[in-house]
Amino acid sequence: MTRINIPLSVLNLAPIRKGETQKQAIEAVVELAQATERMGYRRYWIAEHHNSPTLVSSATAILINHTLANTKTIKVGSGGIMLPNHAPLVVAEQFGTMAVMYPDRLDLGLGRAPGTDMLTANALRRTGGHEAVYTFPQDVESLLTYFGPLDKQGHVKAFPGAETGVPIYILGSSTDSARLAAKLGLPYAFASHFAPQQMAEAITIYRQQFQPSNYLSEPYMMVCLNVIAQDTDEQAKREVTSMQQFFLNVVRGLSEPLSPPVDSMDAIWTAHEKYTITSMSSYTFVGSQAAVKQQLINFQNEFNVDELIAVSYIFDRDKQQRSYQLLKEIVDQG
Repeated sequence: MTRINIPLSVLNLAPIRKGETQKQAIEAVVELAQATERMGYRRYWIAEHHNSPTLVSSATAILINHTLANTKTIKVGSGGIMLPNHAPLVVAEQFGTMAVMYPDRLDLGLGRAPGTDMLTANALRRTGGHEAVYTFPQDVESLLTYFGPLDKQGHVKAFPGAETGVPIYILGSSTDSARLAAKLGLPYAFASHFAPQQMAEAITIYRQQFQPSNYLSEPYMMVCLNVIAQDTDEQAKREVTSMQQFFLNVVRGLSEPLSPPVDSMDAIWTAHEKYTITSMSSYTFVGSQAAVKQQLINFQNEFNVDELIAVSYIFDRDKQQRSYQLLKEIVDQG
Protein backbone atom coordinates (compact mmCIF):
# COMPACT_ATOMS: atom_id res chain seq x y z
CA MET A 1 0.00 0.00 0.00
CA THR A 2 1.35 3.41 -0.94
CA ARG A 3 2.34 5.44 2.10
CA ILE A 4 1.23 9.06 1.72
CA ASN A 5 0.15 9.73 5.31
CA ILE A 6 3.62 11.00 6.21
CA PRO A 7 4.85 14.06 8.14
CA LEU A 8 4.74 17.32 6.22
CA SER A 9 7.07 20.25 6.69
CA VAL A 10 7.73 23.66 5.14
CA LEU A 11 10.79 25.30 3.59
CA ASN A 12 10.80 29.08 3.26
CA LEU A 13 13.53 31.04 1.45
CA ALA A 14 11.90 34.23 2.74
CA PRO A 15 11.43 35.94 -0.64
CA ILE A 16 10.39 39.55 -1.04
CA ARG A 17 7.23 39.87 -3.11
CA LYS A 18 6.96 42.57 -5.74
CA GLY A 19 5.69 45.75 -4.11
CA GLU A 20 6.60 44.64 -0.61
CA THR A 21 9.35 45.79 1.77
CA GLN A 22 11.94 43.72 3.62
CA LYS A 23 9.93 44.14 6.82
CA GLN A 24 6.80 42.85 5.09
CA ALA A 25 8.77 39.84 3.83
CA ILE A 26 9.84 39.04 7.40
CA GLU A 27 6.24 39.44 8.57
CA ALA A 28 5.22 36.98 5.84
CA VAL A 29 7.71 34.41 7.18
CA VAL A 30 6.00 34.51 10.58
CA GLU A 31 2.50 34.59 9.10
CA LEU A 32 3.12 31.41 7.09
CA ALA A 33 4.69 29.69 10.10
CA GLN A 34 1.63 30.46 12.22
CA ALA A 35 -0.71 29.25 9.46
CA THR A 36 1.11 25.96 8.85
CA GLU A 37 1.39 25.41 12.61
CA ARG A 38 -2.41 25.58 12.82
CA MET A 39 -2.64 23.11 9.94
CA GLY A 40 -0.45 20.60 11.76
CA TYR A 41 2.80 20.78 9.81
CA ARG A 42 5.73 19.26 11.67
CA ARG A 43 8.62 21.62 10.83
CA TYR A 44 9.22 25.05 9.42
CA TRP A 45 12.69 25.50 7.97
CA ILE A 46 14.28 28.74 6.81
CA ALA A 47 17.12 28.73 4.27
CA GLU A 48 20.37 30.74 4.39
CA HIS A 49 21.19 32.98 1.43
CA HIS A 50 23.51 35.98 1.15
CA ASN A 51 23.91 39.01 -1.12
CA SER A 52 20.44 38.56 -2.54
CA PRO A 53 18.29 41.72 -2.49
CA THR A 54 15.15 39.66 -3.06
CA LEU A 55 15.54 37.35 -0.04
CA VAL A 56 15.64 38.28 3.66
CA SER A 57 17.13 35.06 5.07
CA SER A 58 20.81 36.03 5.42
CA ALA A 59 20.75 36.16 9.25
CA THR A 60 19.03 32.79 9.43
CA ALA A 61 19.40 32.19 13.17
CA ILE A 62 17.77 35.55 13.94
CA LEU A 63 14.80 34.72 11.70
CA ILE A 64 14.49 31.28 13.30
CA ASN A 65 14.46 32.82 16.78
CA HIS A 66 11.88 35.40 15.69
CA THR A 67 9.68 32.63 14.27
CA LEU A 68 10.02 30.52 17.41
CA ALA A 69 8.97 33.53 19.49
CA ASN A 70 5.81 33.93 17.42
CA THR A 71 4.72 30.28 17.27
CA LYS A 72 3.91 27.71 19.94
CA THR A 73 4.32 24.11 18.82
CA ILE A 74 5.82 23.75 15.34
CA LYS A 75 9.50 22.83 15.15
CA VAL A 76 11.53 25.63 13.59
CA GLY A 77 14.95 25.28 12.08
CA SER A 78 17.41 25.81 9.28
CA GLY A 79 17.10 24.43 5.82
CA GLY A 80 19.91 25.03 6.16
CA ILE A 81 22.79 26.72 7.86
CA MET A 82 25.60 26.77 5.28
CA LEU A 83 28.33 25.52 7.56
CA PRO A 84 31.36 26.66 5.53
CA ASN A 85 30.26 30.23 6.31
CA HIS A 86 30.38 29.77 10.08
CA ALA A 87 32.63 28.55 12.86
CA PRO A 88 30.95 25.47 14.35
CA LEU A 89 31.35 26.85 17.87
CA VAL A 90 29.39 29.99 16.96
CA VAL A 91 26.59 27.88 15.44
CA ALA A 92 26.57 25.67 18.54
CA GLU A 93 26.28 28.69 20.85
CA GLN A 94 23.51 30.31 18.79
CA PHE A 95 21.43 27.15 18.43
CA GLY A 96 22.25 26.02 21.95
CA THR A 97 20.87 29.29 23.28
CA MET A 98 17.68 28.90 21.24
CA ALA A 99 17.36 25.29 22.41
CA VAL A 100 17.40 26.48 26.02
CA MET A 101 14.81 29.16 25.25
CA TYR A 102 12.57 26.84 23.20
CA PRO A 103 13.11 23.22 24.35
CA ASP A 104 12.42 20.45 21.82
CA ARG A 105 11.36 22.91 19.10
CA LEU A 106 14.64 23.49 17.23
CA ASP A 107 16.15 21.76 14.18
CA LEU A 108 19.60 22.34 12.71
CA GLY A 109 19.85 21.45 9.05
CA LEU A 110 23.38 21.77 7.68
CA GLY A 111 24.55 22.35 4.12
CA ARG A 112 27.94 22.43 2.43
CA ALA A 113 27.18 25.02 -0.28
CA PRO A 114 27.90 28.71 0.31
CA GLY A 115 24.35 29.91 -0.36
CA THR A 116 25.71 32.74 -2.48
CA ASP A 117 28.26 33.67 -5.15
CA MET A 118 31.96 33.04 -4.59
CA LEU A 119 32.94 36.68 -3.97
CA THR A 120 30.35 36.91 -1.22
CA ALA A 121 31.43 33.53 0.11
CA ASN A 122 34.97 34.85 0.43
CA ALA A 123 33.66 37.84 2.39
CA LEU A 124 31.73 35.52 4.73
CA ARG A 125 34.28 32.86 5.46
CA ARG A 126 36.51 32.71 8.45
CA THR A 127 39.60 31.84 6.36
CA GLY A 128 41.04 33.33 3.19
CA GLY A 129 40.51 30.18 1.14
CA HIS A 130 37.85 27.56 0.65
CA GLU A 131 39.13 25.01 3.18
CA ALA A 132 35.85 25.10 5.10
CA VAL A 133 34.06 23.37 2.21
CA TYR A 134 36.38 20.39 2.57
CA THR A 135 36.19 20.28 6.37
CA PHE A 136 32.38 20.03 6.30
CA PRO A 137 32.31 16.43 7.64
CA GLN A 138 34.63 17.35 10.51
CA ASP A 139 32.62 20.50 11.25
CA VAL A 140 29.40 18.45 11.44
CA GLU A 141 31.06 16.09 13.91
CA SER A 142 32.26 19.07 15.94
CA LEU A 143 28.66 20.27 16.23
CA LEU A 144 27.46 16.82 17.28
CA THR A 145 30.08 16.94 20.02
CA TYR A 146 29.22 20.48 21.13
CA PHE A 147 25.56 19.50 21.59
CA GLY A 148 26.45 16.21 23.28
CA PRO A 149 27.43 15.10 26.79
CA LEU A 150 29.97 17.22 28.68
CA ASP A 151 32.20 14.21 29.40
CA LYS A 152 32.69 13.66 25.65
CA GLN A 153 33.97 17.17 24.93
CA GLY A 154 37.36 18.82 24.94
CA HIS A 155 38.50 22.06 26.53
CA VAL A 156 36.35 24.23 24.25
CA LYS A 157 32.64 23.84 24.96
CA ALA A 158 29.45 25.58 23.87
CA PHE A 159 27.58 27.25 26.71
CA PRO A 160 24.61 27.18 26.15
CA GLY A 161 24.78 24.24 23.81
CA ALA A 162 26.36 21.36 25.69
CA GLU A 163 23.92 18.55 26.47
CA THR A 164 21.04 20.21 24.59
CA GLY A 165 21.03 17.47 21.94
CA VAL A 166 19.95 19.84 19.16
CA PRO A 167 18.93 17.47 16.32
CA ILE A 168 21.12 17.74 13.23
CA TYR A 169 20.03 17.00 9.66
CA ILE A 170 22.31 16.71 6.65
CA LEU A 171 21.03 18.64 3.64
CA GLY A 172 22.29 18.14 0.14
CA SER A 173 21.75 17.91 -3.59
CA SER A 174 24.42 15.32 -4.41
CA THR A 175 25.52 11.81 -3.61
CA ASP A 176 28.36 13.15 -1.41
CA SER A 177 25.88 14.44 1.15
CA ALA A 178 24.02 11.11 1.04
CA ARG A 179 27.20 9.23 1.92
CA LEU A 180 27.99 11.60 4.78
CA ALA A 181 24.49 11.38 6.27
CA ALA A 182 24.64 7.58 6.01
CA LYS A 183 28.09 7.38 7.59
CA LEU A 184 27.14 9.59 10.54
CA GLY A 185 23.74 7.96 11.01
CA LEU A 186 21.83 11.21 10.63
CA PRO A 187 18.55 12.11 8.91
CA TYR A 188 18.98 13.26 5.33
CA ALA A 189 17.06 15.91 3.38
CA PHE A 190 17.50 16.14 -0.39
CA ALA A 191 17.01 19.45 -2.22
CA SER A 192 14.99 18.22 -5.19
CA HIS A 193 13.10 21.53 -5.29
CA PHE A 194 15.92 23.03 -7.39
CA ALA A 195 18.49 20.27 -8.08
CA PRO A 196 16.66 16.97 -8.60
CA GLN A 197 19.14 15.32 -10.96
CA GLN A 198 20.87 13.07 -8.39
CA MET A 199 17.91 12.53 -6.07
CA ALA A 200 17.13 8.90 -6.94
CA GLU A 201 20.77 7.85 -6.69
CA ALA A 202 21.27 9.79 -3.44
CA ILE A 203 18.26 8.14 -1.81
CA THR A 204 19.53 4.68 -2.76
CA ILE A 205 23.05 5.40 -1.48
CA TYR A 206 21.77 6.82 1.80
CA ARG A 207 19.56 3.83 2.51
CA GLN A 208 22.12 1.23 1.45
CA GLN A 209 25.06 2.76 3.32
CA PHE A 210 23.24 3.94 6.45
CA GLN A 211 24.99 3.11 9.72
CA PRO A 212 22.86 3.16 12.88
CA SER A 213 24.02 5.74 15.41
CA ASN A 214 23.17 7.24 18.79
CA TYR A 215 20.96 9.68 16.87
CA LEU A 216 19.06 7.36 14.54
CA SER A 217 18.52 3.59 14.37
CA GLU A 218 17.40 3.45 10.74
CA PRO A 219 17.46 5.77 7.70
CA TYR A 220 15.16 8.79 7.75
CA MET A 221 14.75 10.18 4.25
CA MET A 222 13.28 13.65 3.71
CA VAL A 223 12.74 15.25 0.31
CA CYS A 224 12.07 18.91 -0.41
CA LEU A 225 10.01 19.66 -3.50
CA ASN A 226 7.80 22.37 -4.95
CA VAL A 227 4.07 22.20 -4.36
CA ILE A 228 1.57 24.50 -6.09
CA ALA A 229 -1.92 23.27 -5.20
CA GLN A 230 -5.12 25.22 -5.84
CA ASP A 231 -8.81 24.46 -6.12
CA THR A 232 -8.57 23.79 -9.86
CA ASP A 233 -5.86 22.66 -12.26
CA GLU A 234 -6.20 25.91 -14.19
CA GLN A 235 -5.66 28.06 -11.09
CA ALA A 236 -2.60 26.06 -10.11
CA LYS A 237 -1.08 26.23 -13.58
CA ARG A 238 -1.39 30.01 -13.45
CA GLU A 239 0.07 30.28 -9.93
CA VAL A 240 3.07 28.14 -10.90
CA THR A 241 4.24 30.91 -13.25
CA SER A 242 5.43 32.89 -10.20
CA MET A 243 7.77 30.01 -9.39
CA GLN A 244 8.88 29.80 -13.01
CA GLN A 245 9.69 33.52 -13.03
CA PHE A 246 11.60 33.04 -9.77
CA PHE A 247 13.77 30.34 -11.37
CA LEU A 248 14.12 32.42 -14.53
CA ASN A 249 15.68 35.19 -12.44
CA VAL A 250 18.20 32.65 -11.13
CA VAL A 251 19.03 31.44 -14.64
CA ARG A 252 19.44 35.00 -15.93
CA GLY A 253 21.35 36.20 -12.86
CA LEU A 254 18.73 38.86 -12.12
CA SER A 255 17.55 40.19 -8.77
CA GLU A 256 13.82 40.50 -9.19
CA PRO A 257 11.29 40.04 -6.38
CA LEU A 258 8.73 37.24 -6.41
CA SER A 259 6.38 38.33 -9.18
CA PRO A 260 2.63 37.94 -9.71
CA PRO A 261 1.48 35.06 -11.92
CA VAL A 262 0.96 35.52 -15.64
CA ASP A 263 -1.34 33.81 -18.12
CA SER A 264 1.55 32.36 -20.11
CA MET A 265 5.34 32.15 -19.88
CA ASP A 266 5.76 31.76 -23.65
CA ALA A 267 6.54 35.44 -24.26
CA ILE A 268 8.86 35.64 -21.23
CA TRP A 269 11.32 32.77 -21.54
CA THR A 270 13.26 31.27 -24.43
CA ALA A 271 13.04 27.61 -25.38
CA HIS A 272 16.42 26.95 -23.75
CA GLU A 273 15.42 28.76 -20.56
CA LYS A 274 12.18 26.78 -20.45
CA TYR A 275 14.12 23.53 -20.76
CA THR A 276 16.57 24.54 -18.00
CA ILE A 277 13.85 25.65 -15.58
CA THR A 278 11.72 22.59 -16.30
CA SER A 279 14.74 20.42 -15.46
CA MET A 280 15.43 22.36 -12.25
CA SER A 281 11.83 22.04 -11.11
CA SER A 282 10.97 18.59 -12.44
CA TYR A 283 9.80 17.46 -9.00
CA THR A 284 6.94 19.90 -8.65
CA PHE A 285 3.42 18.90 -7.66
CA VAL A 286 1.02 21.19 -9.55
CA GLY A 287 -2.74 21.14 -9.84
CA SER A 288 -6.00 20.56 -8.02
CA GLN A 289 -6.16 18.50 -4.85
CA ALA A 290 -6.98 15.37 -6.83
CA ALA A 291 -4.10 15.96 -9.25
CA VAL A 292 -1.58 16.65 -6.50
CA LYS A 293 -2.72 13.56 -4.60
CA GLN A 294 -2.04 11.39 -7.63
CA GLN A 295 1.37 13.01 -8.12
CA LEU A 296 2.20 12.30 -4.47
CA ILE A 297 1.07 8.68 -4.83
CA ASN A 298 3.26 8.26 -7.93
CA PHE A 299 6.21 9.84 -6.12
CA GLN A 300 5.80 7.59 -3.08
CA ASN A 301 5.37 4.50 -5.23
CA GLU A 302 8.87 5.19 -6.53
CA PHE A 303 10.70 6.65 -3.53
CA ASN A 304 8.66 5.95 -0.36
CA VAL A 305 10.24 8.83 1.60
CA ASP A 306 9.66 9.34 5.31
CA GLU A 307 8.85 13.06 5.24
CA LEU A 308 7.99 15.66 2.66
CA ILE A 309 9.19 19.27 2.86
CA ALA A 310 7.12 21.58 0.67
CA VAL A 311 8.28 24.89 -0.75
CA SER A 312 5.61 26.97 -2.49
CA TYR A 313 6.58 30.08 -4.43
CA ILE A 314 3.12 31.62 -4.64
CA PHE A 315 2.70 35.39 -4.91
CA ASP A 316 -0.62 35.78 -3.11
CA ARG A 317 -0.22 34.94 0.59
CA ASP A 318 -3.74 33.57 0.96
CA LYS A 319 -3.29 31.32 -2.07
CA GLN A 320 0.04 30.14 -0.66
CA GLN A 321 -1.67 29.14 2.57
CA ARG A 322 -4.42 27.47 0.56
CA SER A 323 -1.80 25.38 -1.22
CA TYR A 324 -0.39 24.16 2.09
CA GLN A 325 -3.89 23.45 3.40
CA LEU A 326 -4.81 21.34 0.36
CA LEU A 327 -1.58 19.34 0.65
CA LYS A 328 -2.16 18.70 4.35
CA GLU A 329 -5.69 17.48 3.66
CA ILE A 330 -4.34 15.05 1.05
CA VAL A 331 -1.91 13.54 3.54
CA ASP A 332 -4.37 13.48 6.44
CA GLN A 333 -6.94 11.64 4.33
CA GLY A 334 -4.30 9.10 3.33
